[in-house]
Amino acid sequence: MFVSTTKNGIDAKGRVSVPAEFRAVVTGQGFAGIYVWPSFNGAFLEGGGQHLLEDYSDAIEDLDPYDPARTAFERVIFGGAKPLIFDSTGRVSLPKAFLEHAGLSKQAVFIGLGKRFEIWDPAAHEAEAGDALKFARENRTALRTPRRRREGA
Repeated sequence: MFVSTTKNGIDAKGRVSVPAEFRAVVTGQGFAGIYVWPSFNGAFLEGGGQHLLEDYSDAIEDLDPYDPARTAFERVIFGGAKPLIFDSTGRVSLPKAFLEHAGLSKQAVFIGLGKRFEIWDPAAHEAEAGDALKFARENRTALRTPRRRREGA
């Protein structure tokens, strides 16, 4: 699982170090890197490993072949994703279009979200983090322990 929040610098060539914990998640998934794409939810990047893309593929396959949502998700996720290979120090090179989409320049914040992660501009993340905490507080009763854990399975 992708967990934690880490801020790393971006060099002049658009290279950023992927947190070691994130690299460990994707190790052994058949690809020495991560997949990243511009989010359709806002000015940030989304990403994950091979398993995440397989989960998205399964979810999209469940949609009707002629559903416009299917085509939109395929275009945005698969068409927009770039495989970013780790260099010897664990860095990846973010494409210029990705940097522009997320407003990234000197630093990037990696936020672990379980099966996936996001990459944000630090100032934008700070503003969003406050909103997310407020929303979570106001909606905390919606979060329940899965039935299988309550029953001891």
